[in-house]
Amino acid sequence: MKVLKFGGTSVGSVDSLLNVKKIVESCDEQVIVAVSALGGVTNQLIAMSDMAQNHDDAWQPVLESVKHRHLDIIDAVVIEELKPQCRQVIEQFIDNNLRSYYGTLMVNDDLDEVVVAQLRDAIVAHGEIMSSAIVSCMIVDATPHFSPRFIKTRDIEGERRLDWEATETLVKQEFSDSTERRIVVQGFIADDVETGQKTNLGRGGSDYTGAILAAILDASSLEIWTDVDGFMTADPRKDPTATVIPEMTYEQAQEMCDAGAKVIYPPTIAPVAGKGIPVWVKNTFNPDAPGTVIK
Repeated sequence: MKVLKFGGTSVGSVDSLLNVKKIVESCDEQVIVAVSALGGVTNQLIAMSDMAQNHDDAWQPVLESVKHRHLDIIDAVVIEELKPQCRQVIEQFIDNNLRSYYGTLMVNDDLDEVVVAQLRDAIVAHGEIMSSAIVSCMIVDATPHFSPRFIKTRDIEGERRLDWEATETLVKQEFSDSTERRIVVQGFIADDVETGQKTNLGRGGSDYTGAILAAILDASSLEIWTDVDGFMTADPRKDPTATVIPEMTYEQAQEMCDAGAKVIYPPTIAPVAGKGIPVWVKNTFNPDAPGTVIK
């Protein structure tokens, strides 16, 4: 079994999603697919929260545009017989859940800070929830699983951290005996282990979700699918002579991430390094490129 994580740009357009479909369906072994929100959607969800809190009803047309973007993508990529079901799911999440959450933020000035934070976490989780619904209805033989059921965080001295012990137990319960061929999960999102409230692993946390699952389930590899061919010797936007680094150690990759390289979310390396699981960084838009392997 291996774990594939697809970032926002990888699930951000019809063409990229069709590439995702080909990549996943070409895998001969069991796969877990962790997906981010559609490219740009998380920023829109956060911006709409800010608008609602500032009593600016401009969030409403933005929400409509987010809705229609998801519905248009469903029409283009989802298996025909699953389109009505998938459209209904997206419409429910937007018209019932998100519209209600934003309305609550907009009309209440006296909400406790804790409640506001919980609402905003619940809102931002919908990006991954909606994208995973589309991906699971797009890929043949895909089975959706809900990440907050097994990815758990805990508040420690005001900081949100992964509860590894609880997560490890629940991930094994969820997947160890699974014979499902293709599993789709949400990256980034989680539940607080004590309160059950929606939380997350931080921006970029979908990479971390993939690493957590790969490490706990002893995956053969973790593949991070993004919009670059791998780790580069320099920023190609500034240095046209930059080339892909074909192979790196975990330590080298961690140093580059800590120094600001945007290729992988920094906490991703440790769980897989501890198990010796190779990490491939590959380009969804150029899937035949060799990429970078970290081992």
